[in-house]
Amino acid sequence: MSEENKEKSVSLWNKVLSTSLRLPFVKVDRQEFLTKELTKFCTPMEVITALDDTPVKVLSKKEIDKLANQCISYHLTMVCGTSALMGLPGGWWMAGTIPTDLTQFYGHILALMQKLIYIYGWPSLTDVNNQLDDESLNIMTLFVGAMMGNKVAIEALTKVVGQVSKNAGIKISETVMAQYAIKIAQWIGVNITKESFAKGVGKVLPLVGAPVSATITYYTFRPMARRLKKHLDELYDMRHGY
Repeated sequence: MSEENKEKSVSLWNKVLSTSLRLPFVKVDRQEFLTKELTKFCTPMEVITALDDTPVKVLSKKEIDKLANQCISYHLTMVCGTSALMGLPGGWWMAGTIPTDLTQFYGHILALMQKLIYIYGWPSLTDVNNQLDDESLNIMTLFVGAMMGNKVAIEALTKVVGQVSKNAGIKISETVMAQYAIKIAQWIGVNITKESFAKGVGKVLPLVGAPVSATITYYTFRPMARRLKKHLDELYDMRHGY
């Protein structure tokens, strides 16, 4: 791939990332989310412990699995419904449905990613003003790469957890992030281009656009969600010596 195409691929992913993050449901407040979800299983004191430290200290693996699967089911339902609506044939919105559909798709990917990593004990990606810095954006890029099956992204995230101090919780290595993020962004950008074409074909088919679009979304989103959960399970086992 030429340097120009590499830059275009990185630029495409950065554009999708920044646009998706503007959607109101995408940025997940760790404290608010965990407080709401953990009250289903925990006492008020356990919730405080989870917020100050990690949910892993107060939840069993079975409870973690249940919460994670509920989050996956919710976002899968939402993203497929949105995709079906935008896949309806005709209408004044047709010219803009493909980028909007991708924005919604990756919006749900990013929201789900944050929820799952918070359940599994990761610190907040946003600051006190609910903003994301460059390091957090790099982390998101690596996680999306891992969800898409990129082995380099999985390797990078495994290295991060491998550097964890047991007493300090999860500490993100900025060096590791910088080393891999651009390469993964490049790879994601190429795959988004292919994905846009596949979704576009579904949309231009009369009458079958909605079901085709929703089906493509289902069989793209669900494996990505399951892949992330599998990776987080492996990291969980690694950190707990299983």
